[in-house]
Amino acid sequence: MATFYDTHAHLDYPDYANDLPEVIAQAQAVGVVKMISIGTSLSSSERAIRLADRFPSVYAAVGWHPSEVMKAPSDLRPALREYAKHPKVVAIGEIGLDYHHLPSSQNGNAGDNKLYRQRQAEIFQQQIEVAIEAGLNCIIHQRDAFDDTLAQLKPFAGKTRGVFHCFGENADRMRRVLEIGSLVSFTGIVTFKNGQNVRDTVAATPLDKLMLETDCPYLAPVPYRGKRCQPAYVKEISEVVARVKGCSLDELSAATCQTAADFFWKLQKQEQA
Repeated sequence: MATFYDTHAHLDYPDYANDLPEVIAQAQAVGVVKMISIGTSLSSSERAIRLADRFPSVYAAVGWHPSEVMKAPSDLRPALREYAKHPKVVAIGEIGLDYHHLPSSQNGNAGDNKLYRQRQAEIFQQQIEVAIEAGLNCIIHQRDAFDDTLAQLKPFAGKTRGVFHCFGENADRMRRVLEIGSLVSFTGIVTFKNGQNVRDTVAATPLDKLMLETDCPYLAPVPYRGKRCQPAYVKEISEVVARVKGCSLDELSAATCQTAADFFWKLQKQEQA
């Protein structure tokens, strides 16, 4: 059986409160052997770490999601520095910029938009700094903010790398990500009937520059679309990606797992421990 990693899952969400052990067992049964639970706030990051302590196959990323920055403390760095010391914290994330729901769309004004974007950039910067200090890479969230996100990350190329998660951009933008030493990751969108644009980008992405993820509980792939997503569904994602890439599942497994192990270097360290 070809094995895979789910490099982006929200296992601390209430969606899994009643059956998480079964969800993890189902993933392992179909060959999804490692899962990274992603922090979206300090409390979410703490929960991800507790899950990593509880389940051998689960790892954690710690960070603050850009859409929640107005709730963030003025300085995230002290807390994240402490979290990053944990042996199973493998990345800083998810972090980045998100302009999809600006204050002006919710009874705000242009001034509110400017403040919101500035705060996102500040919080993004703080978290990049922690990643560099800790020797970790970043899990990047961007929505309707690609150019600004890339521009803010670019000066740190060579010091930290990013994986642009749930990548839905075109091949040209994928190449711009790779040019700064970062990577892209694909979700169940690749299986959607209306996901041809994502499949085109997958086809153009070098096999050793991509990772697989579910972003669960969101974006369940076909044939589970509309239902709760879970790490086991990397299996369906991998089958479509392999078909698009014209490679075997074993080849895709070898490439994506090695890419993930290099990017999230603590995964390898844990295996050696």
